[in-house]
Amino acid sequence: MTPQYDDGNVFAKILRGEMPAYKLYEDGDTLAFMDIMPRGTGHCLVIPKAPSRNILDVTPESLAAVMNTVQRLARAVKKAFSADGVTVQQFNETAGGQIVFHLHVHILPRFEGVALRPHTGVMEKADVLADNAEKIKSALQEA
Repeated sequence: MTPQYDDGNVFAKILRGEMPAYKLYEDGDTLAFMDIMPRGTGHCLVIPKAPSRNILDVTPESLAAVMNTVQRLARAVKKAFSADGVTVQQFNETAGGQIVFHLHVHILPRFEGVALRPHTGVMEKADVLADNAEKIKSALQEA
């Protein structure tokens, strides 16, 4: 049996405006924002607004909305950082590497010969996050 959704998770708090985020894109179903502990330049996240722990309990409609936004953001980050490619990651349950139990998809611009940084829990500087967010928002507007 899947555990119940916990509306006290960090992403639920961001959705309610109880925690800040460097927002990139928002529509009626999804929100995209910068990962504050990035594994690479331009690392961002897409989440559904509807409560779901992960891909195992999300509705097909909510998942489709998330993937539409993921595609939009993947194109924007590739353009914003002149990246060679994009990695899209999504983790489910503790054994699958999930840490925050609200469905989220990682989007990471990738560069030939540059490895992802390990997840260390170290927060990026605010000015770097803000600058990267502006680059992605500009690329979204140009799309």
